[in-house]
Amino acid sequence: MLRTIAVVLQKRVAMFEYGVINEVFGIDRTGDGVPSFEMLVCGPEAGVPIDAGNGVQLVPPDDYSACARADLIAIPAGNTNGDYTEESLDVLRAAVARGARVLTVCSGAFLAAHAGILDGRRATTHWMYGEKLARQFPDVIVDTDVLFVDDGPITTSAGTAAGIDAALHIVRQEFGSDIANRIARRMVVAPHRDGGQRQYVEAPVPACDSDGFGETLSWMIENLDADIAVNDLANRAHLSPRTFARRFVDEVGVPPHRWLTEQRVLHAQRLLESTMITVDDVASRCGFGSATLLRHHFSAMVGVSPGSYRQRFTGR
Repeated sequence: MLRTIAVVLQKRVAMFEYGVINEVFGIDRTGDGVPSFEMLVCGPEAGVPIDAGNGVQLVPPDDYSACARADLIAIPAGNTNGDYTEESLDVLRAAVARGARVLTVCSGAFLAAHAGILDGRRATTHWMYGEKLARQFPDVIVDTDVLFVDDGPITTSAGTAAGIDAALHIVRQEFGSDIANRIARRMVVAPHRDGGQRQYVEAPVPACDSDGFGETLSWMIENLDADIAVNDLANRAHLSPRTFARRFVDEVGVPPHRWLTEQRVLHAQRLLESTMITVDDVASRCGFGSATLLRHHFSAMVGVSPGSYRQRFTGR
């Protein structure tokens, strides 16, 4: 049973991510019927301040040796540069070996990856760091489409607030939905969020040489509401359809139709955020033709429906 939680602080710690762990496990909510937890805050040296940014410091009362009796090791975001002590890595390896759970929040996944405990497992981190994590640790199966990943004893969460989702998930697994819901109500957060972090990812237009597809991409962006066929694009580029499609993939990275669909969905996101036009009008302005087709592609790419996205990002 989950009773003792040890927070492993790195040489630098992100306050919000630390606060997420503290909100779920470090506050006495027994008056609300929530089990009591013992939360240990551990650093390289007990009593030695750790930088938390903006002149703020955290002073861990325990060193890493206290982690040996924890049921859950929690790692808030710190850094991604590999500047970790060998003792902190050993703590994680020992925790997994003895059957304890591990929770990482945001870039905390890098510490777990350096310890080798993510090898062969699915994991996530903030979408900004996903490519770096996958590149540095090819044995880790990185998935940045989700809010958190639960793989065996290790739960990794995406950026910042996704740590709340992951921590409540662990509580739900250990104590049931009722206890997780009680904590969520006190925190004034949803006990479970749908969708993933795809809805928060920025996807800029790729840079292309002026002699390549830059002009073609710009024209496509300016005419998203038009009926655009690959043959028409090939004619604009003075290429055969087959050559155009091949060179488009070489330069842009995806087939023309997929890229066009992605840009239409991105335009739909902007319209949903900044206007109150109907979903049918959004579909028309983005070239989908019907709200049904927009919902299909939007949900596949973003992870939630257009209506849910608008409510989430505008409150309307």
